[in-house]
Amino acid sequence: MATPLFELRQVVKSYQDRQVLALEELSLQGGEITAIEGPNGAGKTTLLKILALLIAPDQGRLFYRGSEISGAGNHIVLRREITLVAQDAYLFEGSVEKNVSYGLKLRGEDKGKRRQRAREALAQAGLNGFLHRRARGLSGGEGQRVALARALALEPRVLLLDEPFANLDPASAEVFERVISGLPQQGCSVILVSHARDQARRLADRVIALADGRLKG
Repeated sequence: MATPLFELRQVVKSYQDRQVLALEELSLQGGEITAIEGPNGAGKTTLLKILALLIAPDQGRLFYRGSEISGAGNHIVLRREITLVAQDAYLFEGSVEKNVSYGLKLRGEDKGKRRQRAREALAQAGLNGFLHRRARGLSGGEGQRVALARALALEPRVLLLDEPFANLDPASAEVFERVISGLPQQGCSVILVSHARDQARRLADRVIALADGRLKG
């Protein structure tokens, strides 16, 4: 049996005095699209942040591709494999190219490589010709697609999406579905949280339900 992409054992996370996540055991496989669903407050976004190595659980053990992740470790190398696209994408002042290539610049890629990857990622997100557009002047759907392109430019091994279909116009939603559905064939595993149940279930190879921070069913 293949080594799970992620494995969580006895994972607990609380904020102040409120427990938001309590997972006895959860395995997520690579090479597929996994959808996580549940009501508000179910712990979905907290789970994504733990998988993105942005926060550490208070208790329990987290494994990524068979190796245990220590909460006290420096995870910069692993974070380069895992990219999270938040529900409310933040775009800073400047051009679309500047936004999309920002992560590559932090990684020390040269300007020519950054521009090439930005063009390719924007094309993948259905935004040909947007390279020199002003990012803050885009529509909400276009902004979300720029955020998606910014993630794709990094060529992640794992893409985490928090409510990718929220507030999208039909054209942008169609682009998101097309891009997401093709990522496993490109070597990128996808884990998404969505209230758009029909879309998520149509895309997903596996659906996981959370309620009150615990696995449901």
